[in-house]
Amino acid sequence: MYYQKTVNETLKLCHSSIYGLSSQDVKLHQEKYGKNVLLKQKNESPIKIFIDQFKDLLVIILIISAIISGLSGQFESTIVIIVVIVMNAILGTHQTIKAQKSLDSLKKLSLPQVKVLRDQTLQMIPGDELTIGDIVQIEAGDVISGDGRIIEASSLQTNESALTGETESIDKQCHPLSKETMISNQNNMVFSGSLVTNGTGRYVVTSIGMNSELGKIAQLLNDTQERKTPLQQNLDQFSGQLSIIIIIISILVLFLNIFLAKQKPLDAFMIAVALAVAAIPEALSSIVTIVLSLSTQKMAKEHAIIKNLSAVESLGCISVICSDKTGTLTQNKMTVQNIYFYDQLYHYQDLNKEKHDHLTLLKTCSLCNNASINNQQRIGDPTELALLDLVNYHHFPTLSHLNELPFDSTRKMMSVLSKNHLYSKGAPDVILQKCQTILIHGKKEKLTHFHKQTILKQNQTLASQGLRVLAFAYRPCTSFGLTVEDENQLTFIGLVSLMDPPRHESPLAVKACRQASIKPVMITGDHIVTAKSIALQIGICGEIS
Repeated sequence: MYYQKTVNETLKLCHSSIYGLSSQDVKLHQEKYGKNVLLKQKNESPIKIFIDQFKDLLVIILIISAIISGLSGQFESTIVIIVVIVMNAILGTHQTIKAQKSLDSLKKLSLPQVKVLRDQTLQMIPGDELTIGDIVQIEAGDVISGDGRIIEASSLQTNESALTGETESIDKQCHPLSKETMISNQNNMVFSGSLVTNGTGRYVVTSIGMNSELGKIAQLLNDTQERKTPLQQNLDQFSGQLSIIIIIISILVLFLNIFLAKQKPLDAFMIAVALAVAAIPEALSSIVTIVLSLSTQKMAKEHAIIKNLSAVESLGCISVICSDKTGTLTQNKMTVQNIYFYDQLYHYQDLNKEKHDHLTLLKTCSLCNNASINNQQRIGDPTELALLDLVNYHHFPTLSHLNELPFDSTRKMMSVLSKNHLYSKGAPDVILQKCQTILIHGKKEKLTHFHKQTILKQNQTLASQGLRVLAFAYRPCTSFGLTVEDENQLTFIGLVSLMDPPRHESPLAVKACRQASIKPVMITGDHIVTAKSIALQIGICGEIS
């Protein structure tokens, strides 16, 4: 197993190297291993979809009644029933095929992007193009797109709840394990579907698609059978009860006509059949299909695709809608709002590079950053991308650092070394504890208790508005090998507030839900103050999970 192999052994087994695959290797590997996709049950053919329209109990009863009508010479009734059944099947088939095509198009648009090292160059590719042997670079916020053996790890943690059900993040490292162990204990491996919650790292892809651990679960899911919707269950129950009543009444009429009315058995039978056919609601199936189809078309105009016609009825029973905050109710694009220097709050557009403290903050934002923006391709953590946008807005160059102490959940800060200075960013309360001096109007002064209280008060004011706040600091540093001990005696520079703004359509969607007596609920792992601010802006008040 790969988790018991060294990094070099794993790379050799995957026919790769720490420099990644070449374009020629990628082509060979993709031909050998296929695409990195989870195979799902194939879309049913139009013929099978058409035949499935005749499986409902009500339709079966109509078919039986058409046959009986034909045998009894009532050809007009037979033709009408057959036409109704066929038109109903055509309508249902058309809607199902249309929904399948729309869903397939959406799935192609929603493929995750992956950072890989190919031809010794970092590239962004769709997740389904990942292949065995690829070297993938990951950081906090990334979703793993293929199983792999970790070859580099810096404070790396992942959430593997999609596989194991454990919600706690797992520390990852790159050393081989000596004993055979279960997935949850393979801390030198990453698995498809997991979320990187902290740190940075690289791994070599060892399994993709249906051969990944997630693929094995997907195979089990593909073997499950779809359950009928409440509407289908109710129609089946109604059809069954109606059939029993019609049969009982027809038999009763048959015997009454034979024994009381003294009619011929054949005549009595024809009357009973006519009664049964007349009692069957031939148009019910078509009416249900037409109404559901019209509802589906209406939903499509509202940008909601319904795969199964019968699911429309289930949607009509909804009383609560739970929605994720980030990326659903918000734009999932962090943007810098304000910058605070001691006793002065600036809009991000108002920075002046001629001022020493402003210039130092822009420099720190550029250096304490692992994101990159190239040719409209944005790679990295949303917060770091927002800081990079700030730097680019003021036409400040993107700088590189010599060494780094990455962010981790214990320290709540990160630091980098550039030339002869250390630059840090992190949680305001943590950064302030490590500061001894402060930049005020470009000059260093001793950081007093009053200064700290003023800064923390400003931090609380910004945070109460639903903004994420980061603090920045720096100090001279001549050592090359950074340690946590170097993150002391810092000089406080300032605060930067950021926000993931709500989507413009979110308030309207929430209002529409309330008008329909549907309770909208926002679910998020963010701080309650941030969540409340977004909830107030979009109209969800007090209903926060």
